[in-house]
Amino acid sequence: MAPLGKAISVGYDGPPNADTKIFRGDIDAEWTVGNVPNGGYVLALVLDACIRHQAPTPHRDPIHVSAHFLQATSIAPFEVHVRTLRKGRGFTNVLADLVQQDRTRITSHLIFGSLEPPRLVPPSRYARRLPLYAHPSAAVDTPMARPWRFKEHIRWAADPQLRAQNSPDSPTRTSSATIGGGGLVWGAWFELTGADDHVTPASIAFLADTFINLPSLLPRSERNGLVSGETWFPTMTLSIEFKAPIPPPSERHSARTVGLYSTGTFWGEPQGRHDAYVEIWTAPSNLGVGKEKDGWRDDQFCLATATQMALAMPMAVNAARAKYDAPKAKL
Repeated sequence: MAPLGKAISVGYDGPPNADTKIFRGDIDAEWTVGNVPNGGYVLALVLDACIRHQAPTPHRDPIHVSAHFLQATSIAPFEVHVRTLRKGRGFTNVLADLVQQDRTRITSHLIFGSLEPPRLVPPSRYARRLPLYAHPSAAVDTPMARPWRFKEHIRWAADPQLRAQNSPDSPTRTSSATIGGGGLVWGAWFELTGADDHVTPASIAFLADTFINLPSLLPRSERNGLVSGETWFPTMTLSIEFKAPIPPPSERHSARTVGLYSTGTFWGEPQGRHDAYVEIWTAPSNLGVGKEKDGWRDDQFCLATATQMALAMPMAVNAARAKYDAPKAKL
């Protein structure tokens, strides 16, 4: 059982110039939702393998990843098969498949290049601003009522002002005269609790998949019988665009805390299919520490954005998936 930085671990012992490199590792049993590994954590393993694949090249930074989750992974050894599709002047396209028990579980297409700081930043009036209200020093821890086995390695403080926008009497609710609008929002300061842990490009994939889904944000009267604590939200597709390099630790930027902001708008069939949009922001300090200073918001910027399609299924399906993937005894 390891903190995130150690749990994201892949190795390679093949020839350096192989057309397809096969990275290997073991999925950590603690980074699961119920009995199934968290989708963002597993994608982080794929991303880490690709970052290692690209390390000797001029295009070392992940720019974009698009992943399709073909089948749930299991707590077992894995391989990531990585090959270069195309090398260009500005970008390199990479294909990667995560394989377990001779089955492709995740297939992904990645773009690598050189990541530079964003151009639209404060004080530009066109710049996107940090969407969280309170400074992390004043944030209050929020319990995690989720079937996550990795809770001891993380903590978060949900933004109550964002959550209030989801109430039935909020002015953000729609009517027959509304144009656009609708949906639900959520945000929080999120911290990796390991003293030696820190946010990395690979861990962005996990962070992009750690939020409260649209069905869970709805009032009980709108959930159509769904019980959030008894529901599994498997990811079907996940795309991430990296917006800026991760800044070094300083008085302005924390090494292991980020701001998360998400929205969801549509929910329907089949299998409770719903959408999510997520932003990952830098943070000025860890939770409950530091001091709010004038202009602290102007120093924060977006590290990545993500979109995903997920399902809403009973946790019993999660448990059955783990049993199905259990290794069979040899006769």
